[in-house]
Amino acid sequence: MVLHARNALALAAGVLASAAASAAPTVTRLIPPSELFSTGNTDPIIARFLPGQRFDLQATISPDSGSPLLVPGSIQFLVDGSPVAGTVTTKSPAGGTYPTGTTIGTLRAYSNGIPGRHTLSVTAQQADGQTVTATGNFEIVPIVQQGRRAKNIIVCIGDGMGIAHRTAARIMKQGVAQGKAKGLLAMDRMPYTGIVITHSLNSIVTDSAPGACCYSTGNKFVNNQLGVFPDDTTGGSNANNDFDNPRVELVTEYLYRTFGKTSGIVTTADVFDATPAAFASHTAKRGDGTGICDAYLDESGSTGLSVILGGGRKWFLPSGTLGSARGASTDYVLPAELASAWGVPAGAIDPARNLLGDFQSSGWTYAADRTALNSIPSNTSKLLGLFTYSNMNVALDKINGRRGTSTVVNDYTFPNQPMLSEMTTAAINVLNRNPAGFFLMVEGASIDKQAHNMDSERWILDTIEFDDAVAVCNQFAQANPDTLVIVTADHECAGINIIGASTVTDAALQARIALGQGAAQVRNGVVGTYDAAGFPNYTIAADGYPTTTDIDRRMLIGYAANADRYEDWRTNPLPLQDSQQPLVGSAPLNTYPALPINRDTAGNFLVTGQIADTIAAHTASDIPCSAFGRGSPQFTGVMDNTDIYFKMMQAALGGWAGR
Repeated sequence: MVLHARNALALAAGVLASAAASAAPTVTRLIPPSELFSTGNTDPIIARFLPGQRFDLQATISPDSGSPLLVPGSIQFLVDGSPVAGTVTTKSPAGGTYPTGTTIGTLRAYSNGIPGRHTLSVTAQQADGQTVTATGNFEIVPIVQQGRRAKNIIVCIGDGMGIAHRTAARIMKQGVAQGKAKGLLAMDRMPYTGIVITHSLNSIVTDSAPGACCYSTGNKFVNNQLGVFPDDTTGGSNANNDFDNPRVELVTEYLYRTFGKTSGIVTTADVFDATPAAFASHTAKRGDGTGICDAYLDESGSTGLSVILGGGRKWFLPSGTLGSARGASTDYVLPAELASAWGVPAGAIDPARNLLGDFQSSGWTYAADRTALNSIPSNTSKLLGLFTYSNMNVALDKINGRRGTSTVVNDYTFPNQPMLSEMTTAAINVLNRNPAGFFLMVEGASIDKQAHNMDSERWILDTIEFDDAVAVCNQFAQANPDTLVIVTADHECAGINIIGASTVTDAALQARIALGQGAAQVRNGVVGTYDAAGFPNYTIAADGYPTTTDIDRRMLIGYAANADRYEDWRTNPLPLQDSQQPLVGSAPLNTYPALPINRDTAGNFLVTGQIADTIAAHTASDIPCSAFGRGSPQFTGVMDNTDIYFKMMQAALGGWAGR
């Protein structure tokens, strides 16, 4: 009996060992992403591309533990059952735990010109002869030739701007009388408006990187990643891993390659920030400012990038220079196969690079402030403007600096900054010299940044500043009817809504705050809802902004995705500290309040947050989209954020019958 049992155990062990030895390898990731690969469902189609738009194919394959190696050269990609020509390069994963012998196979810069749905398969063989096949799908979206093409495309992105942000800006700037708006914003007057769904590849709540990349590529990406699909090389100690992810051709790259259209990015943020970077760079980490800004110049031969206006001088100054933020950990050297396939320079780890000097020596005109921007030569064809070390000051502080009522811009040492409308005018003037047309992205960045900070007056005035830039774009499109202007956002920020208005004068509100009795004084008897809200009335100065935002019976804002904060309903004289500013630790910037919980404490009215964070968060709420010009009738109804890309490219590539 004992011998029989031992024999049985030995036989069972042998069977298990044989099964393990003959098990097939597995595919754990297939790029482009698809529901067919992930869940076996053919719908919805996740990855969509234009005819001829380039993108990388990639698969992560793990051999069975009994056969720790894949056969060299055995990884093959097939589309609709036919092998894809080209070289598949291999690399080991990084930054995680993977089975021994796991291999990432990549085929760069694939394109397909046949409209419709396609299957993507990958096959591989391990050393014992076992093979694996995994299948996903993607779609090539057809372009219909149907009329005159849009020569120029302008995409205006109010970062974080939901419907309530627009409403609040309209109420403040235009006013309301007996229930009727006294006037409309420029974006309100655009003839076509729809609603946009904003989810990212890995969450219902997007951040700005994939939120903008849906407009620059037509595809969903993982939060914090720009122009690339996720892979298994990101991580570890090698900064280059951030830049080797599978690329998707950007709108700027596609239009420059196929039509010779040049491009520009204009922002009130640091120019490396996620939204502008989405239109001219590829990285798995949106914080890689050194490499992102290097790519603006080094890959401009692919993007046609000819205008860059905003903040962010810190990335252009050699390391060791006052204000510089350049560093090896945010730089890159591209793999040779990537650089070769995409036709771009490999780059270098060079924190000591004088990037500003390199731009100038490459023929770019440089403007360091508003005065220089307004006096650029009339024949300027490439324009770089860097007006602060990092994010530009917000509209409220710039306007009050011009009025002489605030020293905030002086504290940042950049008192002569342009407004977004002035930057937009300069950008259009330069880009419009290209007879082939242009693509321009204009961002009102601090609508989002000040909504995160729950600084109501600052984000409202930044929305007004953004709308002034929209007016510039609409005026250009009116004079140049072969232009399409799109106004939208990348997501909603902070769950903002207009909860009503104060029922007391500003003087009475200040008296209540001075009592320090919290909700009993600063909320109760102050926050007017329904009939008690009335119609707040702001006086607008000649510069287009309120003479003061501390009016009697002011508009009041609430936040749904809020952190803990103290609230007194009055305009904050100072913005919060901006951690991206390189001199934030020095006086006077280090004397600014650090967080929302650190200001407005006199009234002792604590609003408990709904999230465990120090600032407000993005939400999954839909956002508005408005359009004007060639192809604008497409932008109605409920749209996925990636639909915006294909609609604007229909206008640019296939044209539109009528206006």
